[in-house]
Amino acid sequence: MRILIYGINYAPELTGIGKYTGEMATWLAKRGNQVSVVTALPYYPEWSIHPEYKGKWWTKEYLNNVTLYRCPLYVPKQVTSVKRIIHEFSFLLGIIPVWISILFQKKYDVVICVSPPFHLGILPMIYAKLRGSKIVTHIQDLQVDAAKDLGMIKNKAVLDIMFLLERIILNNSSAVSTISPGMMAKIVSKGIAPSKILLFPNWVDGNEIKPLSPEHSLREEFGIEKEAKVILYSGNLGEKQGLEIIVDVAEAFKNRHDVLFLIVGSGGGKDNLIRLVNDAGLPNVQFLPLQPYEKLSALLATADLHLVMQKKSASDLVMPSKLTAILAAGGCPIVTASKGTSLYEVISQHEMGIIVEPESAIELKKGIETALASDLTLYQTNARKYSELFLSKENILTHLEFSLAKML
Repeated sequence: MRILIYGINYAPELTGIGKYTGEMATWLAKRGNQVSVVTALPYYPEWSIHPEYKGKWWTKEYLNNVTLYRCPLYVPKQVTSVKRIIHEFSFLLGIIPVWISILFQKKYDVVICVSPPFHLGILPMIYAKLRGSKIVTHIQDLQVDAAKDLGMIKNKAVLDIMFLLERIILNNSSAVSTISPGMMAKIVSKGIAPSKILLFPNWVDGNEIKPLSPEHSLREEFGIEKEAKVILYSGNLGEKQGLEIIVDVAEAFKNRHDVLFLIVGSGGGKDNLIRLVNDAGLPNVQFLPLQPYEKLSALLATADLHLVMQKKSASDLVMPSKLTAILAAGGCPIVTASKGTSLYEVISQHEMGIIVEPESAIELKKGIETALASDLTLYQTNARKYSELFLSKENILTHLEFSLAKML
């Protein structure tokens, strides 16, 4: 198959959507498919163009048998709702020259558009109509719903236009894929036929991410004592997670010298978190930069507990991608999730973590105290077992390739 993928995030970004889109394209290319990708200059999660791409505009490169068309975009230093909108629309404008060029190249059989940003689907949709290609809209986050429920956009007229545009894109897609049953149900509620919706969850390579002993962790490299109880949050330090609660909880543990909160990553909310920690004078919170992928198993083995944080209003609108690696590493996650959401159901049903009420420092503190006083072996064993059964990279991507071929 000739496959064209659109997505604002792509490798070498280490976390979030870019990681999965990069692995998907590489896997499909290794299977003999001709894969091209239209994407941005890499900037996430640091919200800064990566050093090796600074000063570049439109570029074409080849990476792991994939043809990449990289386009410039505006990347704000301080991320706000308005600046994020400008950021995403700048990418939509940036891809127009590439889109025109591709329009006159040999036809692609399938176009995959990764959302967010949701409006990125406009040009791929038009291409599919003009060239008779199939188009799959893959939804990692229900961006418009999240913007409304998190209060990021409050203007009703603007939201109505965004929901209308989203409906047009979804209705004109050959298939709509997403990463959880809860998100599938929300897409059905938008009037999209269930037969058109594919479950395409995020995955993990269990051969690369696996349980390691504390001796093979990064404790020694980070200067962490063997006896310390490490509570790790690793990944994007953004708006949807409600990470300020970690500071409140850490303050409640500041007299326990054996408990360390380790925050590893980058994102728009990092400076604010550092300021809150400094203002509170907390010696039990340590910040570290995002670690390279080859160190991920060792990083996860550093922790006794893993924090998977979401705001209550995010519910089934997002599914934390970091969870797949935690489970594959045999970690015990403490998850903030409301009853009835996919996240709550999967964690509780398979007994692979501790669930607490979102946005409650008191409940999070109780959950941590319970975990620190418990034998976590059952959770850790079940986590690894679940990843092997349901999150296999090979199985999930094989099913995707079969579904794409079936549409032709």
